[in-house]
Order: sequence, then C-alpha cells, then structure tokens
Amino acid sequence: MRALLSKEPGGPETLSIGELPDPVAGKGQVVVAVRACAVNYPDVLIIEDRYQFRPPRPFAPGGEVAGVIESVGEGVAGWAVGDRVIAVTGHGGMVEKLALPAAALHRLPPNRSFEDGAALLLTYATAIHALVDRGRIAAGQTLLVLGAAGGVGLATIELGKAFGARVVAAVSSQEKADAARRAGADDVVVYPYAPLDKDASKALANAFKGAVGPAGADIVFDPVGGDYAEPALRSVGWEGRYLVVGFPAGIPKLPLNLTLLKSCDVCGVFWGAFAMRDPAANAAHVATLFRLWDEGAIAPKVTGVFPLERGGEAIAALAARRVVGKLVVVP
Repeated sequence: MRALLSKEPGGPETLSIGELPDPVAGKGQVVVAVRACAVNYPDVLIIEDRYQFRPPRPFAPGGEVAGVIESVGEGVAGWAVGDRVIAVTGHGGMVEKLALPAAALHRLPPNRSFEDGAALLLTYATAIHALVDRGRIAAGQTLLVLGAAGGVGLATIELGKAFGARVVAAVSSQEKADAARRAGADDVVVYPYAPLDKDASKALANAFKGAVGPAGADIVFDPVGGDYAEPALRSVGWEGRYLVVGFPAGIPKLPLNLTLLKSCDVCGVFWGAFAMRDPAANAAHVATLFRLWDEGAIAPKVTGVFPLERGGEAIAALAARRVVGKLVVVP
C-alpha cells in the first residue's frame, strides 16, 4: 500500500511516497481503509525526532484518521466491515490502510464527512479535557485563548462558549482575528510576532489585561508558549488557571512569583496520557463532543485538503504557523 514515509529525521521536505506491507487485523484489531488523516503539530515534531516517542523508521506521520473498517480480527465485538470510524493513532495515519485496536475506535455518524471526522478528536478532546478537568470551567468565567485560530484554538473558543464562558481570543493577524470571531470569540487581541522585548512584552500583558477585564482571566489556554506565556500569565486573575498545552513558539520560563501573588495554578495538559489512564472519563468527554456537534455548538474547521503525495506541504504550512483551522490529507 502507498504511504507518506519518514525515512530519516528532518523537516516535511524529507517525506516521500513509498510502499508498506498491507496490514492484517490481529487479535482485538480491525483494519481501517483510511479516507482522511488530519494534520496536527505533533506531526511536525515526530518527523524531526523531537516528540515524546520515536517510532522506528520508516513510519508515516498522522495522528488521527477517519475511514471504513475493511476487516475485523479475532475477539472484536461491536464492529463490522463497512462501519465508518474515527480514531487517534499517535502516528501512522498517512497511509491507505491501518491496523488499529478496536478499543481506539469511535463511530462516525453517517451525516458527517471523513474530513470533518478526522479533524475532531485531537483538538476538541484536548480542549474539553483542558477546560473541564484542568481548568474547572464554569459559566460566567473569562477564558483567554492563545493561538486561537489554529485547530485546537478554534475548538477551545467553541467549547468555552458552549460552557457559558466569555472568550477572549489572542491571534497573530487580522485574518485569524476574523476566524476567531466567527467561532464565537467575544473579544480579540492581535499580538505581534516574537521575539518580544521587555517593552513589547509589557504592552502585550496590558492588552491581555484590558481585554479580559479588571478581575483578570479565570482560565488561560496556552498552546503557543514562548514569549507569549508571561504576558498571558500576568493577565490571570485571583485563583485563576494557566493551562500549558504546547510550545510551537518555544518553551517559556515563567516568573513563579506571579503564581504566588495571584494564588493561581499552572496546570499541564497532556490529553493523550489522560485518555490512556482514564479511558472511561475520556469516553464521556467524547460523548459530550458528539452531542455538542449534533447540537451545532461545535464543528471542525477544515480549511485545506491535500492528496497523500502533498502531505508534506500540509505539515510545512502548519510548522510555519500559517494555518487557520485544520488541514487534512486524503490517500
């Protein structure tokens, strides 16, 4: 079968189309014919050997897929050939076929496209875990979302509104500001590109404070890091929660005296580990996501679809932080 392969560490330009053996469904597994694979920031890191784990090469990037079950292995109950499914794979999704544990599958409703299905889980499941379990979100609170026009940022805006919060979106351009407002953001801060000197950092902190209001933000959702982290932390209110989600702008060093002065929490968000450690709680969150999707409160924002041979271009666009919403690769 065809696959987009990483054969050596490097950027998206090192990826190439190659062949892998057709997968066979083992015990407890199904083989899924992949119809769509979403692109996420871990795809940038994993091909450069900068992610939490390093798969043996050659491997295909791609951490979440949608497709149709092609065969069912021994001991699998509740799934049949022809079922439409979505799943988080970690890696390996930019292929024509993929063997997956049946326990990893979620059913894709017949009225949803494969492209939208592939773009749902990683961003929205991360966001709902962050807001509910780590952020303790409640109606009437104020939520500041950094990187708000990316896939996880837009998901967080939508979920924040669904949970009754006032949402302030922080983005790097007017185009992204418009996308954040369309997703439901109540206010938007357009921040400058890093690096930020001391004056620029102070000005951004004041902009965040002005947008969230005098009581400060109850929750800051930060999938960006870098020079934007400290100004965002300075906008947190008393006993607020600063959620550490990712670092495409670099790993920041936070002045911990601010946490004492605000009596606030700095909370790590690692959805993948949470889902493995507490699958029942994760399944409940996913059920909530499907309900909100049915109600129209959330909807994946797929803004580009690439054929498999151009999957590297999609990863490169994400690495350059040019993407609004989600990109999807189709075999």
